[in-house]
Amino acid sequence: MVEIREEFIQQAMHLARNAEVLPGGVEELAVKLQHAHDTNTPLRVKLGMDPTRPDLHLGHTVVMRKLREFQDLGHKIVLIVGGATAMVGDPSGKSETRPSLTKEQVEENAKSYFEQMSKVLDVSDAEVTNNADWLHKMSFVELLKLSAQITVAQMMTRDDFAKRYAEGRPISVHEFFYPLMQAYDSVAIDADIELGGTDQRFNTLLGRDIQSAYGKKYPQMVMLLPLLEGTDGVVKMSKTYPEHCISLTDSEKDMFGKLMSIPDNIITRYYSLLTDATKDELETYDRQISDGSVNPRDIKLKLAHTITAEYHGKEGADKAQADFINVISNKGVPDDIPEVKVENGKGILDVLVELKFVQSRGEGKRLIQGGGVKIDGEKIADTAYTVNLSNPVILQAGKRKWAKLFN
Repeated sequence: MVEIREEFIQQAMHLARNAEVLPGGVEELAVKLQHAHDTNTPLRVKLGMDPTRPDLHLGHTVVMRKLREFQDLGHKIVLIVGGATAMVGDPSGKSETRPSLTKEQVEENAKSYFEQMSKVLDVSDAEVTNNADWLHKMSFVELLKLSAQITVAQMMTRDDFAKRYAEGRPISVHEFFYPLMQAYDSVAIDADIELGGTDQRFNTLLGRDIQSAYGKKYPQMVMLLPLLEGTDGVVKMSKTYPEHCISLTDSEKDMFGKLMSIPDNIITRYYSLLTDATKDELETYDRQISDGSVNPRDIKLKLAHTITAEYHGKEGADKAQADFINVISNKGVPDDIPEVKVENGKGILDVLVELKFVQSRGEGKRLIQGGGVKIDGEKIADTAYTVNLSNPVILQAGKRKWAKLFN
């Protein structure tokens, strides 16, 4: 029995914060950390990324922050771009077959990913590779060997596959290969630990089985991180729901404003997953919110400033906070709104779409019907409203989008 030294127990406990560690929990993780130290062989910590969209959001940073903790301890981060897997599409949690991406789309999105990840990780010190380098070169015989390591019955234990099958919705055979491909990545890069969201349980644990089948004596451990809710506090943050998503590419003003819109009941969850707040601080925030001794808005202001400062700097966060207080609390108008020339007679829906205040006319209609569009402070109720300007006016869409319109 290996005697685990206290320093590695403490390291493991810190790394396991907010995470589910499988198998063996903190104790097995501590053994791995101690062995890595004693043999001077840093752990290889894997994160696979299918760049299905060009931008990341705060939900992605939950895992990225954990990677940074490993990196700070001297371990090697291995970032796998899913050049092959993205062309299949991860079916995890999906109710239908996902569209695949082209090689060019993967490469373009990956560039954007790394630029954004560098706000959290030291990407220059990470090992970056593309699983197309080994998966696209597999022979048919090698592919058969890989697929022989799992049964159809095992594959159907996945909730998403089982649900789709029960409901009579199609499952393409190629979707079965996605978890196998991800699992083989762990063989190819000799992973010691794989990180992922809780929706990756099946895929990441399969990596252990495939590593064992290919002869790895001590297969990878798995660390599963929570999926962050969007600003509605209900559905997980996703670009599928842009109105509830906080992107790393958002301006400081938009990021701050969106953070201020989260419901009070997830304030401490955001603190826990997105900041370095201590256990004592989290307990204090929870108590203050529950007993009403502090206005939740004040705690949320601190949260929004902390997170915005991490991605836009303190100066950007200070300005965003001042703008928010001016506009929301003091009912003011931002100082730096754009000026836009508009033709008389243009429909308000067309204006909203052209300014990219909404993504579609349908979204614009819903915003108007909900009282979210104003001109010079007056709500626009008619979705067929046309803009006719004799003097410049201030257009407001939602809480954070403004423009000065002139003819």
